[in-house]
Amino acid sequence: MTATAQAAAGPPLRPREDADLATRIARSAAAGPRRARYGAVDDVHGWLDERRAAIRFAVERVPFAELDAWSFHEDTGNLVHRSGRFFTVEGLHVRRQTDDDPWTQWHQPVLVQPEVGILGILAKEIDGVLHFLMQAKMEPGNPNLLQLSPTVQATRSNYSKVHRGAAVRHLEYFVEPGRGRILSDVLQSEHGSWFLHKRNRNMVVEVTGDVPPHDDFRWLTLGQLAALLHQDNVVNMDARSVLAGLPGPRRSHALHPDTAVLSWLARERARHTVRADRTPLATVPDWTHDDRAVHRADGRFFAVVAVAVQAGNREVAQWTQPLFAPRGEGVVAFLTRSFDGVPHVLAAARPEGGLLDTAEVGPTVQCTPGNHAHLPPERRPPFLDLVLDPDPAKVRYDVRHSEEGGRFLDSVSRYLVVEADESRAPRQAPPGFQWLTHAQLSDLARYGHHVSVQARTLLTCLNAMTAGSP
Repeated sequence: MTATAQAAAGPPLRPREDADLATRIARSAAAGPRRARYGAVDDVHGWLDERRAAIRFAVERVPFAELDAWSFHEDTGNLVHRSGRFFTVEGLHVRRQTDDDPWTQWHQPVLVQPEVGILGILAKEIDGVLHFLMQAKMEPGNPNLLQLSPTVQATRSNYSKVHRGAAVRHLEYFVEPGRGRILSDVLQSEHGSWFLHKRNRNMVVEVTGDVPPHDDFRWLTLGQLAALLHQDNVVNMDARSVLAGLPGPRRSHALHPDTAVLSWLARERARHTVRADRTPLATVPDWTHDDRAVHRADGRFFAVVAVAVQAGNREVAQWTQPLFAPRGEGVVAFLTRSFDGVPHVLAAARPEGGLLDTAEVGPTVQCTPGNHAHLPPERRPPFLDLVLDPDPAKVRYDVRHSEEGGRFLDSVSRYLVVEADESRAPRQAPPGFQWLTHAQLSDLARYGHHVSVQARTLLTCLNAMTAGSP
């Protein structure tokens, strides 16, 4: 075929998947703390400590009156930024029904952030092993302020410089086509109980050329990240979410075929009706507004508070903003069993008021136990008692991770993987639950609005378990 004829025929057909990518990811996962080019995991902690010492970080709770550029709208009571950008805190009225059950309903404040942000990690092969460029990033809500984050973690308001701050470093790799090879790219939801229809673009982009070095960034293997995921509050939520989009281990057998899993999720979505209507924050029943918090009188769930922030390495050095402050530590857990030698996790189809498509695949247990302490055992979340007080011999993973530090203050959940048996978690899953292999969960996470943000964290932790502990 002549060059002219070939050009007229268009580009050649290509394989639908990169057969080598899974092997390269496995090689990176095997490059553990002592074999990676940039040193042991202790060196990573030393680097994080050095960044904490080099840059001033401070977060202080302040009254709402001390918020700069934020105010309560005089008509609605909504908490808004004068630019009309970033996000708003509004009221939400949620009504939910399952099949022919009676409607349940509640009112709450909610974060409304319609912008699609970018969560992007750069990848590069160094000495024949894939490394990932992680950032030491301060977020005001993190319990230890500085954690490992994606290369880029920015809302559209941030990277379009509504705050009139500095440019987002390395943003060009994720917004300019052709700057690298895309390994993963998917729109994912965030916390459906606190955000209304929030989405971020989760990306992994591989580059071959030099990336300008900077003290706030370091290349790490998946093996190093796996070791760090076995430690409390080191790898932030956005990084855990992005890493979940990488192709996982392949297995050809499962308790349920993929079509049955997709049918189960479609059936669960169809049998739940969720109606979520925005309302003025000032009219939300059972919530009280004083000079320092919007909160419930009974002290449950969360409060809306204000903070003043200083961060020397951010696009803006100081600012104020609202944050959601949960009441108590959460628990997020998968029960796990092996069927015919193949590990499975017990997933739940979890409807939440802020999700775009009613329900997503979530963990076996996901709640703040203190919010249910007043209820009789039969009305508490299924399997909660099993994961709150597990047999230590059955615990396969137990680490505390913080949630999104840019919007939530000291929001920490205990993430667990607990082995169960037929008596506690039967092979025939109860309504609303389904047994999935790690590979099935990984495949679902490569598509938007299928796997919740909490389940994506647990998927990344499952991959870290496979890669090995430190």
